[in-house]
Amino acid sequence: MELCRRAAVVAFAAFLLAGCVAVPQDPPPPEVGASPWAQAAREDAAAPLPRRVAAWRHFKFPGKSPTRFTYARKDGRDAVAVLAASSASMLRGQIRLEPYELDRVNFSWKVPRLIEGADLALPDAADSPVRIVLVFEGDRTRFSPRDAMLSELMQAVTGEPMPYATLMYVWCNQREPGTVIKSSRTDRIRKLVVQSGPRQLDHWLDYERNI
Repeated sequence: MELCRRAAVVAFAAFLLAGCVAVPQDPPPPEVGASPWAQAAREDAAAPLPRRVAAWRHFKFPGKSPTRFTYARKDGRDAVAVLAASSASMLRGQIRLEPYELDRVNFSWKVPRLIEGADLALPDAADSPVRIVLVFEGDRTRFSPRDAMLSELMQAVTGEPMPYATLMYVWCNQREPGTVIKSSRTDRIRKLVVQSGPRQLDHWLDYERNI
């Protein structure tokens, strides 16, 4: 998987109900943190300082084995190679943008195989071989009572409230590109299918989406 420098991957909502301990946050492996990939994201010379992605951090989920992230040079591209075997964790970077500055996000990925039996619409099978996750701040007083309760729980568990809104760009086993899948836990999380099925496996795919 490769994330271009304009991809602002700022959180992952799966730790919403992860457990009763804070989510650990560690520096990424040295070869990732010091890689040309991370350097480009941190120091995009075309972006003013407030719009640059801060240092990438490795988020590990309680009770889950961490996924392995390593820097790799793939087909002439600077990339992050991700190896997951019954594991779950993420790389997270934060960026400050005003609403009027929201524009487009560019990202690329190369996926070797799908996850057998995964179905993003089913709570017990909601998995994807790759996903880009954007989260947004907003007025949490507009939350429904259910979402307000979930946000308070997340604050108690992780030290961070539930994001105001979460948008995931995902690869789905069955559903066609353009399909929007709502989370079964909260309507503040939407999954947008950008690739589907076994077509284009093991190929670099490049995307640009208007946030």
